[in-house]
Amino acid sequence: MRHNLSEVNDLIRDRRSLSPEKFSGRKVHREIVELALTNATWAPTHGMTQPWRFTAYVGEGMRAIGPKLSHWYKVASGDAFSASKFEKLERRGERVSAMVVIGMVPDVTGRIGEQDEMLAVACAVQNMYLTCTAHGIGGFWSTPQFIHLAEVREFAGLPANGQVLGFFYMGYPEESWPVSHRKPLEYVTQWVDQAPSEG
Repeated sequence: MRHNLSEVNDLIRDRRSLSPEKFSGRKVHREIVELALTNATWAPTHGMTQPWRFTAYVGEGMRAIGPKLSHWYKVASGDAFSASKFEKLERRGERVSAMVVIGMVPDVTGRIGEQDEMLAVACAVQNMYLTCTAHGIGGFWSTPQFIHLAEVREFAGLPANGQVLGFFYMGYPEESWPVSHRKPLEYVTQWVDQAPSEG
């Protein structure tokens, strides 16, 4: 084997989504964010289009985007506005020390479909999750409705044909690493191990 399979299995199964409300005050350093993004770029990509785009905010850089979260929510929510959600996003913007705007710019030639490009970005985000897990950091991929605002796309520096696919928050857990579970494989898998009978 090229890698220790037991360690790979442990890393994958230890990955967690951890909401920013459960982050501690410990800062996530730029070097870790940079490593997570570098690993993200090694995700599979059809035709090597590499459609992912990242805008990373760390440390004092959070002051640029932190206050925007609640503002964008207010702009997009309309009649569905919730004061408690607004306040939650205000606190989130103040609490988090590292986050990444996840973007996608599709292949300009159109030979690779948009869905394939989005799936490539999703694989990139999984690489970010796994890198965070290896450092004992919780990741959280958030996809609120307001990511579709043109204002958000422009703020992240994406071109007109680009899309914001979410925010990825990074933080050390305030408490112990969360546990999780998955359905047994037999609930989600069908096996076909014989050729169809002729006739």
